[in-house]
Amino acid sequence: MANTAQARKRARQAVKQRAHNASLRSTLRTAIKKIIKAVEAGDKPAAVAAYSENVSVIDRIADKNIIHKNKASRHKSRLNAAIKAMAGTAAPVAKKVAKAVAEPKAKAAVKAAPKAKAAPKAAAAPKAKAAKAKAE
Repeated sequence: MANTAQARKRARQAVKQRAHNASLRSTLRTAIKKIIKAVEAGDKPAAVAAYSENVSVIDRIADKNIIHKNKASRHKSRLNAAIKAMAGTAAPVAKKVAKAVAEPKAKAAVKAAPKAKAAPKAAAAPKAKAAKAKAE
C-alpha cells in the first residue's frame, strides 16, 4: 500500500483512469465489430456507412493515447481493404484465410530459391572512361 498521501491519491486516480481507459477500449472494439459485421453481411452500402461513422471513434481513441496511432491506422486500412474487396461474391474472411494458407508456402519458396549474385562493378568502368574520352 502507498505510504504517503500523494501516493495514495495517485493510486485512487490510477483506478479511475484505468476504468475510463477500459471503457474507451470497449468502445473501440464495438466500433470495429460494427464494421466487420456489416462487411460479413455482404451489404456494401451498409459497410461503407458503418466505416464512415466509426472511423472518427477509432481516431478519437488514438488521439487520447488509448491505442497507438499506427494501430488505429492499421485497423482503418484493413477494414477499408475488406470493404473494397466486397465487390465480388467472395467474402473477405475467406480471402484472409486463403492468404494465411498460401503465405507459409511463399516464404518457403523464397528461402529455397538461391540468391542471385550482384553484377560486377567492372562493367561500369569502361562506360565512364568512354564518356570521359568523349568529353575531351
